[in-house]
Amino acid sequence: MRCPVCQCPDNRVLESRSAESGHSVRRRRECLECTHRFTTYERIEFVPIVVVKRSGDRESFDRSKVLRGMVRACEKTGILTMQLENIVDEIEAELQQRAVREVSSSEIGELVLSHLRTLNEVAYIRFASVYKQFRGIRDFVETLNHLKESTQTADTPDSRMAVVPMGIAR
Repeated sequence: MRCPVCQCPDNRVLESRSAESGHSVRRRRECLECTHRFTTYERIEFVPIVVVKRSGDRESFDRSKVLRGMVRACEKTGILTMQLENIVDEIEAELQQRAVREVSSSEIGELVLSHLRTLNEVAYIRFASVYKQFRGIRDFVETLNHLKESTQTADTPDSRMAVVPMGIAR
């Protein structure tokens, strides 16, 4: 850090304190050359994440869109909004840690699905039906079978049964 008056790089920190509700650190410094005192702020730099949509359009990552989709999928399941916010925090933190600043919307959808799979199966199916653009009952059946296979741990006679759509009685 250079002194704003004499440009000397040597200075000492007199005082440090939290600022902006803990989002930055305020430091009072003194130049060792001219004794001028000045203030600096340190902040975490967040590089924006760009989401590449299916259409090829690019837009900034919007955590509220992810949360909104998860809330819809989890309606009437008893899952607390706080739990969903924590999942969105985890997803956003994972995306921030990546070296690549662009992420496809499908990668985000897969991250959401992996969290919902362990949280609630109904929410998982609801989110998957929108995210994977289910066209009919066959898509639901395939996803249910895949979910069932991945959650089966014991090799019992039921574990080999497939989910088959029932006919509608008239």
